[in-house]
Amino acid sequence: MFVLYETPAGYAIFKLLDEKKLEQVDNLYLEFETPEKANKLLKLKHFEKFNDTTEALAAATAAVEGKVAKPLKKTLKKLLVDEVQSQLLVADAKLGTAIKDKLSVQCVYNTGVQELMRCIRQQADSLLGGLPKREMTAMALGLAHSLSRYKLKFSPDKIDTMIVQAQCLLDDLDKELNNYMMRAREWYGWHFPELGKIITDNIAFVKTIKLVGTRDQMSTADLSDILPEDVEEKVKEAAEISMGTEISEEDVLNIQCLCDEIISINDYRSHLYDYLKARMMAMAPNLTVLVGDTVGARLIAHAGSLINLAKHPSSTVQILGAEKALFRALKTKKDTPKYGLIYHAQLVGQASQKNKGKMSRSLAAKASLATRVDAFGEEATFELGAAHKVKLESRLRLLEEGNLRKLSGTGKAKAKFEKYQAKSEVFTYQPEADNTLNVKKRKHSESEPQTPVKKEVKEEAAEVEEAEIKSEKKKKKKKKQKDEEAPEEAAAPEPVDEPTPAKKKKKSKQQE
Repeated sequence: MFVLYETPAGYAIFKLLDEKKLEQVDNLYLEFETPEKANKLLKLKHFEKFNDTTEALAAATAAVEGKVAKPLKKTLKKLLVDEVQSQLLVADAKLGTAIKDKLSVQCVYNTGVQELMRCIRQQADSLLGGLPKREMTAMALGLAHSLSRYKLKFSPDKIDTMIVQAQCLLDDLDKELNNYMMRAREWYGWHFPELGKIITDNIAFVKTIKLVGTRDQMSTADLSDILPEDVEEKVKEAAEISMGTEISEEDVLNIQCLCDEIISINDYRSHLYDYLKARMMAMAPNLTVLVGDTVGARLIAHAGSLINLAKHPSSTVQILGAEKALFRALKTKKDTPKYGLIYHAQLVGQASQKNKGKMSRSLAAKASLATRVDAFGEEATFELGAAHKVKLESRLRLLEEGNLRKLSGTGKAKAKFEKYQAKSEVFTYQPEADNTLNVKKRKHSESEPQTPVKKEVKEEAAEVEEAEIKSEKKKKKKKKQKDEEAPEEAAAPEPVDEPTPAKKKKKSKQQE
């Protein structure tokens, strides 16, 4: 029975001298208390050393993935081909399965093998020999660094990191642009306060200041490339009657430097947004089509990665970003929030206030499905997202119009809506009703023609009433008969046989 032990320096193959000791798992550590005892139980059969760090990294990567590396395959072929009935003890079940498939060697992996590996690790210096502890530690550290770099290089989550960082930087740039623009408007407002009210666009405002400088040069400056004609005329008129203070050339230069910074930050922001949009379409096309690139990137950034977002249920995706409001509502026992970051999606924004909750719930359900397809699907297409978006738009249209489609195969929703809808009846004007002369009395049918359905209903009602009257009369007659029979029975104590109809007929014949 052989033991495969993996080290940062190479593969070590030991031969187990006493196989019965392996059955005593609880007392196995006693056999490795000293190096002498360990050498009595295990004997080093072969040690396959790695040539360099690259080979060690390839072997470690293969072991992590459960594959057989080339050096290990060659070594096992040399040692175990002759001994057909030998068994190999391995520390990893996946590796054992791979060795069994490739080399047809029986591999053993159980709790006893795990305990044996722990014991070998304690006495590795004495069992291996020839490898100082200091060198083994240095090799282990170098291999760990190389393996970490390899995992980071080929990590499937690394593109998610780019999206998260780009979205966070985009938010920071927006905040900085707002601060700089407020400062520029306030600073230049001392000189030309009317300009801020006339030009509402921030970038056009900054470009105007950069081009013109002081308000005295507004009348001669050409602003047609920046502003429309009507706005340009208003600016020139306001510059002539402005109430602002005078500033020096040095002040204007500093304000123009701030304008240069704002323009450069805005250019970089547009470039970064294009990069984020392209990256989102490459990584999560279905989610991008449904909720948009900015909202999708914020959802991924909030969850940490695309895979983490795919693991969330749709109810969590719906309120993602509104955690404070959720816990505050739970604490105060009030209504929980209906939406979080998904509120900024286009479909939710198009809905009216009463339908925003319904649309956010529907959109979160579809976004959750789209995220799972993007994270775990093999083909990166946006067909699913486009199909779901069409369905959501039709649902939004129905909600806004007020026509609810049948839900779960029943007409409850439609009936609920129709209950509040009044049915209008149109009556035509009857000119015959205006005649005041003494003429024959009009029949009801002439003035207001009735439908045959109403006549039938009236006839049926009349028949029902007649039947009820007849039944009441019959009941009264029966009661009278009972009342008359009761005193006759009391007066006649002995019953008298009445002649049958046949006897009556005979008597009448005899009399004749």
